[in-house]
Amino acid sequence: MSAGARPRTLYVCPALVGDQNAQAMIDRAAGLGAEVVRVTRPVFGKIAYRESPDGWLAVLPAVPTGLSSLDPGPRPLVLICEGVEKPGNLGAILRTADAAGVAAVIAADPITDWGNPNVVRASKGTVFSVPVASAPTAEVLAWTAARSLAVVAAAPDGDVLMTEADLTGPTAIVVGSEAHGLPGIWLERADVRVRIPMFGRADSLNVATSAAILVYEAVRQRLGNPAAAR
Repeated sequence: MSAGARPRTLYVCPALVGDQNAQAMIDRAAGLGAEVVRVTRPVFGKIAYRESPDGWLAVLPAVPTGLSSLDPGPRPLVLICEGVEKPGNLGAILRTADAAGVAAVIAADPITDWGNPNVVRASKGTVFSVPVASAPTAEVLAWTAARSLAVVAAAPDGDVLMTEADLTGPTAIVVGSEAHGLPGIWLERADVRVRIPMFGRADSLNVATSAAILVYEAVRQRLGNPAAAR
């Protein structure tokens, strides 16, 4: 709820919650118009998605994911995830995006839905605070071009070190799946292909880690150039 989500229904199991602050959470949800339903432990065990549930389950409206509804602003930092398949990675990417003030996170040719329970859980609720969208790659490319965003493609063999790329203008950082990386269309259409310096034997980083490194390099540059900050 602190991320701006407004639950329609809140299911709570008093036997599992056992928290002195439980009533405050219930009152807050009710104050937002949610129906509060108290259930027994056996009932909650059947409706909960996860093992060892904590006694809270909320039903919320679907997250808006239309690309055309995004309004990233005049000098945005946007993160595009091409074919990222693991919900946990998408959720972690959203936490970084929220912390760094990223204007939007877009899933290109998505494999995982933004409403996947594991995305919601891994994002710590930031799926409701960060604008997100899903669309085919061709539409995402057209969207970036229409807004004059510099497309910065992350690739292990990128020809520019990330610290040498200018990330202070309207920018879309694009990361791909760990298994396949970015498809050729992104590498061909990119304004710059950047690499993260790596000195070990592994040939790639976890995609959520890569996204965090690149996003915070952009943040570092923008903090050093206040005129470029959002």
